[in-house]
Amino acid sequence: MSVTILIPTALRSFVDRKSEVEVEGGTVGEALANLAAEYPDLKHQIYEDDVKLRGFVNIFVDGTNIKKLNGLETVVAAGATVMLVPAIAGGC
Repeated sequence: MSVTILIPTALRSFVDRKSEVEVEGGTVGEALANLAAEYPDLKHQIYEDDVKLRGFVNIFVDGTNIKKLNGLETVVAAGATVMLVPAIAGGC
């Protein structure tokens, strides 16, 4: 199933400056794995190792955080939108 992954500005340099990428996947984990396979430089930005997401990366499926669903095993329907949202820290 084809899903759309929305890429935040901070990560676009790792995906040829694209704001969204179409990938195949029946779950969030499969879709992200396919994204990382297509754009290997991005893999190190979102994964601590080959399977665990970095703590500061939040993933939303159609507006709902996957932490409230089934994590990487969350099923994605054809045409779903998956959004990568890295946490941002800093300030005064």
